[in-house]
Amino acid sequence: KLEEFLNFKQLKTSLKEAILLDYYTAGFCWAKEMNFSLIQLSGFMDLLNFLLENLSDNHMTLGDNLKELGKAMAGIGETDSERSGDLNFFSIEQAKAVIDYLNISLFKHYKLYEYLFHSPGEELVISNE
Repeated sequence: KLEEFLNFKQLKTSLKEAILLDYYTAGFCWAKEMNFSLIQLSGFMDLLNFLLENLSDNHMTLGDNLKELGKAMAGIGETDSERSGDLNFFSIEQAKAVIDYLNISLFKHYKLYEYLFHSPGEELVISNE
């Protein structure tokens, strides 16, 4: 289903599509295991996509992307609606878990994702044996 939703057409021959499908699938499964509500699950998947787009489209460094994550998570757990961000549907404990997950899934491997998005073209795969 995610393959269709992400509109991946070359999954069997594109290493980039296969890696991204794996990343989104792992994130989705983790969020389901956390028993996130539908709105939390949607917000989490948006956050995954936002951070990857920062890396792929905006060429953000690790430090800049971490700052963006901080802005997105700002105000979680606060009652003042002016301070709370777009992700205020997460509890403080859930927000900590999300940050931990992002650390092990994306930020620890940031250089690999930079290479994936910004290396010279992919090698052509002729067969999927």
